[in-house]
Amino acid sequence: MGNQSIATEKKSHLQHHFVDEDQQFESSKLGMWIFLATEILMFGGLFVAYIVYRSWHPDLFYQAAHELDVALGATNTVVLIASSLTIALAIRAVQLDKIKACINYLAATIALAATFMVIKYFEYMEKFEKGIFPGSAYSYDGISHEMAVNFFSIYYMMTGLHGIHVVIGMGLIGWMIIKAKKGSVHSGYYTPVENTGLFWHLVDIIWIFLFPLLYLIE
Repeated sequence: MGNQSIATEKKSHLQHHFVDEDQQFESSKLGMWIFLATEILMFGGLFVAYIVYRSWHPDLFYQAAHELDVALGATNTVVLIASSLTIALAIRAVQLDKIKACINYLAATIALAATFMVIKYFEYMEKFEKGIFPGSAYSYDGISHEMAVNFFSIYYMMTGLHGIHVVIGMGLIGWMIIKAKKGSVHSGYYTPVENTGLFWHLVDIIWIFLFPLLYLIE
């Protein structure tokens, strides 16, 4: 009787419109990959704008990029790469039914994400103090050319949108911690954790492209 109740609990995640667990898993993964493709398309428009404007005014983009703090950008790159490792370890832990370890790795991922956002906050504040704002609010005397405004507008749009994704990812990971504590994810059902991990890897990959494009212009 006890074994039956455990089996029932482990299969409670199966939705009625799926034939079996495998179909549900594959459908969930496919849906997540389609969603990630739309996210890439959204960022793709900004990447195209960046490429076009940079091709028109490479020297000004070079000057504007030197106003960014490479050390802070590199630190945030390391932080996000580390967070990708911790969330991968969380997925592996739940696959092995090591729920406590999974929770700890997820919490570490949130801590690293928070570190990223704190660093980004100080980076933004340093720019604002100089008068480096997006659009018409730009008042920095160091580079007064209109194309510098375009560079920093693109910078704020790309890093700001990425920051929103970091915050969303933190919320999703926090939700996974709650589900893990409730026993809703385990070796028989870890799809939500894995899909959250896929989203977080996308956040990491986008930053890996943003860092050299914005900070390391030569």
